[in-house]
Formats: sequence, structure tokens, C-alpha cells
Amino acid sequence: MSKFFYIILGWAAVGLGLLGVILPVLPTTPFLLVAAFAFGKGSPRARAWLIDHAHFGPSIRDWEERGAISRRAKTLAVSMMTLVFVISLLMGVAWWILVLQGTLMGAGAAFVLTRPD
Repeated sequence: MSKFFYIILGWAAVGLGLLGVILPVLPTTPFLLVAAFAFGKGSPRARAWLIDHAHFGPSIRDWEERGAISRRAKTLAVSMMTLVFVISLLMGVAWWILVLQGTLMGAGAAFVLTRPD
């Protein structure tokens, strides 16, 4: 039963990761990291496919081997966080939401920026 759960979780995470390729506010890499973990528990063949994938594999391997995030991914992540915050400001979102949003995105940006390249 748990093997089946991990396979379902892995494919759901791949699906969300693929949506993240299209939607700029949905991150791709964290979902693919979850998929790699889940496939490691449930489907070694699916994990091998994901790790060997031409586009997704390198970022997963970098994270697993060194905890690294590419400079391009860091720039994109922080840029998207900034864009979302600016849009929230322009939309006149309530101040307490801006504080919460700024705090959480600031913490996320600090984490991303402190990872090795």
C-alpha cells in the first residue's frame, strides 16, 4: 500500500511541477524534488527517468548532491517573489497581508539565496 501511495504522490508532484513550467507563480523544482523522493520509495524506474531527464535531472542532482540551486533558478525565484509582491502593492492588498507576504517571501528568498550555486 505504501509503495502505491509514493507512486501516486510522485506523479502528482510531477504534474504540479509541469504546471509550474507554465505558471510563473507555481514553483517547478520543489515539486520535482518531492517526486524524486517519492519515486525513490515507490518506483526506482520512475526515479531514474526523472533523474536522467534532460531538463529536470540536473537541478535535482545538484540539490541531492550539494544542496545547490543554480544562479538562474535563484534569479528567477527571487524575481517572481518580487513581482508578486509589487502586484499585491499595486492591487491595494491589505497591509497585514503585505506584511505576512513580505515576511514569508523574504524568508523564502533568504533560503534560496543562501544555497550554493
